[in-house]
Amino acid sequence: MIVNTPGTATWLRRFGTAAGPRQHLVCFPHAGGAASGFSGWRRGLPADVELLAVRYPGREDRITEPFMADMDAMAAAISADLAPLLDRGLVLFGHSMGAALAFEVALLLERRHGRGPDLVVVSGRGGPGTGGRELPEDDDESVVAFARSLDHANAAVYDNEDLRPLLLPALRADLRVIRNHTPRPGRTVRSPLAIYVGDRDPDVTVPEAHAWSRASTGASSLKVFPGGHFYLAESEASVLADLSARLRDVRADSAVRQGS
Repeated sequence: MIVNTPGTATWLRRFGTAAGPRQHLVCFPHAGGAASGFSGWRRGLPADVELLAVRYPGREDRITEPFMADMDAMAAAISADLAPLLDRGLVLFGHSMGAALAFEVALLLERRHGRGPDLVVVSGRGGPGTGGRELPEDDDESVVAFARSLDHANAAVYDNEDLRPLLLPALRADLRVIRNHTPRPGRTVRSPLAIYVGDRDPDVTVPEAHAWSRASTGASSLKVFPGGHFYLAESEASVLADLSARLRDVRADSAVRQGS
């Protein structure tokens, strides 16, 4: 089901329903990823949490729309769709490129609306100032080699001549978004940050992930899971258990603040 926000582009997809949701968890996919990648999370979350995912253009049901090459423009459009949820328990979760984008959205929400999400979870990406790996050029073989280096388990999908033309354009476009984005140093959000990383991630070390703690004036915490860059699949049950506990804690803290 698609969530429509009057007057804005539709960037959100809802998975399942939550009767009278008390929180909204919005997930930001990795480079080359799509909203449907989070569809299975519904069964592992509390019943009163509404699960939504960001729909990047150029894939799935936005396949006819052109890709975007500017993360700031993406963040501006997404934050407009999310603003109505700020007073209804908003939590952001971003993986890899999605972590950087979720952080930019949180910054915009604070700047434009005076408040940000109740929690931002940044996953599988080094914090601001850590640099990161050199990204590939746009040619097919360089992009495929990069994808293989991150996800050995599913690398064979790029050998499929029918799937490769469907997968590469989105990944190439998103890598261009990352290359074009230069985070401005010293920016912080007031929202607390939860930092997730796999213990065998070839793209980001645990200390690089921990650098996100400098990007918030609120509380921050680090959780290391077994797995590589896509530990979310390898350790899904553990991820959802930890995330569900954090959602409950955030809601309890919010209730205390509102009652004080």
